[in-house]
Amino acid sequence: MSTKDIFTERERGLEEEYFMRKERELIEKLHGKLADEKQRNQMEEATGIHDQEVIEALQELGYTPETVQLLHLVPLIQVAWASGDVSSEERELIMQLAYTRGVQPESKAQTQLNDWLTNQPPAGFFENTLRAIRIFIAALPASQRRDARQDLLSFCAKIAEASGGILGFGSVSNAERKALEQITREIAKDRAEAVEQVLAE
Repeated sequence: MSTKDIFTERERGLEEEYFMRKERELIEKLHGKLADEKQRNQMEEATGIHDQEVIEALQELGYTPETVQLLHLVPLIQVAWASGDVSSEERELIMQLAYTRGVQPESKAQTQLNDWLTNQPPAGFFENTLRAIRIFIAALPASQRRDARQDLLSFCAKIAEASGGILGFGSVSNAERKALEQITREIAKDRAEAVEQVLAE
C-alpha cells in the first residue's frame, strides 16, 4: 500500500470516528431531552402547576418529582433556621408533619429533608420556594386558597413556638418573628407578581 493510500485510509477512519461521536452525542441529547420532558410531566402531576417555566424554575432550585412534595415544608424549615440552628423540637415537628403528608422513611424526600434540617439552605432558595408556593396556592380553587394560606402560616407559627419559652411554648424570637412576617408577606402577594419573580431569577 502506498503512502497516499495509508493517509487516505487514516483520513477516512478519522471522519468515521468523528461522525460516530457526533451521532452518539445527538442520541445522548435526545435521551436527555426525553428524560427532562418526562420529569417535567411528573413534576406537573405532583404539583398541579402547569406553567412550564415555573416547573423549570422549580427544577433549577433542585426539586425533583420525588422531592417536590417537600415544597410546603420549606417555609417551616426557614422559620426553624431563623434563630441560627434547628432545635430537636423543631426537627421532630417538621418530620412528623412530613410523614403525615406522605413522606416515606428512607425515601429520597426524607434524605433531602434531613439535609435541609442539617445544612441551612441559602436565603435565595427560601425566597424562590415561597414564590413557587404562592403560585401553587393561587392555582387552587378560590374556596381553598384562604385555608391553604392559613394552614401554612399556622404550621410556621407552631415551629416558631416549638423551642421557646417554658417547655417549648410562649416565646418567639425576633429572628423567627421576622421570618414569619416575610413568609406572610410573600404568601399574600398575587399570582402574576409571583410568576414574574420566579422567572426573573
